[in-house]
Amino acid sequence: MKSYFSLITFSHTIFALPFALIGFFLGVTQPGASFEWVDLVFVLLCMVFARSAAMAFNRYIDADIDKDNVRTASREIPSGKISKKTALGYVVFNAIAFIISAGMLNMLCLYLAPVALLVILGYSLTKRFTWLCHFVLGIGLSLAPIGAYIAVTEQFQVLPIIFSLAVFTWVAGFDIIYALQDEDFDKAHHLYSLPAKLGKSNALLVSIIVHVNTFILLYYAGSYIEFGMLYWIGFGLFTAALVYQHLIVKPDDLSRVNRAFFTANGIASLVFGSFVITDLLN
Repeated sequence: MKSYFSLITFSHTIFALPFALIGFFLGVTQPGASFEWVDLVFVLLCMVFARSAAMAFNRYIDADIDKDNVRTASREIPSGKISKKTALGYVVFNAIAFIISAGMLNMLCLYLAPVALLVILGYSLTKRFTWLCHFVLGIGLSLAPIGAYIAVTEQFQVLPIIFSLAVFTWVAGFDIIYALQDEDFDKAHHLYSLPAKLGKSNALLVSIIVHVNTFILLYYAGSYIEFGMLYWIGFGLFTAALVYQHLIVKPDDLSRVNRAFFTANGIASLVFGSFVITDLLN
């Protein structure tokens, strides 16, 4: 079980989960909607199954690449802890479980589930042909707020879409930072990433620009329906985390990339989500 959790980096579910919950509670607070525990359970299951399928597929499809990279050679498939065949079976199980869970919410979620799978599984192939791979990952995680909102309301609305756009830019920005570690490896193996294309300094500049857009989108979201003070406290703390990760990662010093990628973003998402949801329920 520990190997499977490590295979899918289960702890990273924390990145998009708070935003999915924001989408869910945005839906619950709409006129005519109501809170149902069963809906919340299936939204959470959708998140877990979708992300598990995506990460397991990423590990499966990248097994040979990971084996050649010193940073990733100890992962479960290259190290032999889990076989490629078993990992593929795990992908199929989670993909089917995701579609079933989506269908338990409503028919619109069921119809959109294969589209979501296409995006989140397809991301793993993009580093082979485009440096826009970071933005494809952003699209995948950005489905969380709007998907959870649709689970409750069966409708598209502007505010959850704004939150989804914020997730898109936020994830793309911090994935660029994470990719700094593999600039030389990506160049040597003809893989595509912004650091490999532009170099560390320019890639970091792009990440900053993308995160400025995250700031703008979350500010606009807060103004769209005049959230209360709790939203703005969460917004301020989230912004501080964005600034912090850019202060601690330098082109010539990548020693704190993991602190920026895992710690700063994980805490930022949890804190922001907590404040926003509390504000919505007050």
